[in-house]
Amino acid sequence: MPVPELDAPATAAVGRAVDALAGRRVAVLTGAGVSTDSGIPDYRGKGAPKRTPMTAQAFLSDEAARRRYWVGSHLGWRAFTAAAPNGGHEALASLERDGIATGIITQNVDGLHLRAGSHRVVELHGTMRRVFCTHCGQVFDRRDIGERLEQANPWITVPENVALGPDGDVLPESAEDFVVPECTVCGGMLKPDVVFFGEYIPAEKFREAEQLLLSSDALLIAGSSLAVNSGIRFVERARRRKLPVVIVNRGETRADNRATVRIEAGTTEVLRELARALPAAR
Repeated sequence: MPVPELDAPATAAVGRAVDALAGRRVAVLTGAGVSTDSGIPDYRGKGAPKRTPMTAQAFLSDEAARRRYWVGSHLGWRAFTAAAPNGGHEALASLERDGIATGIITQNVDGLHLRAGSHRVVELHGTMRRVFCTHCGQVFDRRDIGERLEQANPWITVPENVALGPDGDVLPESAEDFVVPECTVCGGMLKPDVVFFGEYIPAEKFREAEQLLLSSDALLIAGSSLAVNSGIRFVERARRRKLPVVIVNRGETRADNRATVRIEAGTTEVLRELARALPAAR
């Protein structure tokens, strides 16, 4: 996908960001905006599709909603896994290899940071790569569950031009005849290993992210409006330690007034510029 050039205000802001981050160990927090150039839409950005995400309560208590979710999740997952890391993901992996980025805290479930070569990645909201049993805790590879699902529902196909959601799902109108796979160990309910709306981030995952920030001297936020409270908590922790906070996002965020530098631009082009400039600015 072609990446536009930065305009003059964004270029100037990138220069200020380099000055703020130079010589520091940088923790990175990413949101859905980092993956839009890979063809995965944002929840809240300009042009984002109107949709109501699945809640934990509906998934666990409503069998019809759970069937609809699994149909949409499978169709979207097939398209979701075809997405490739973009230049922004690759730039962050480069910053880690250069010893500048200490790691990535991501709100995304797409796994693209890992596929781009980043090693220390804290997936706050889980991952679409795994499925687990809500009864016994057994964990399954999503590919294995996908095969079982298609065997039980041979009619299911991946439509062309599927309207993909940020969590790798689509929203079918009905799924009355759909057979939901069960846990092969205990027969319990299976759930993708992602944090639904209405669920809390696992405490150990949040502590891992906090440790990453504690080992850093600055915070770089890319592609997140910070509408989710977990993101704001990291901004507050950085602010209390008087760390520089650089925000890269198209559109307003909840922490714009707390940013050391705010860059209104796409993440791919900005992160590429930072990956070029920061090693030289050490």
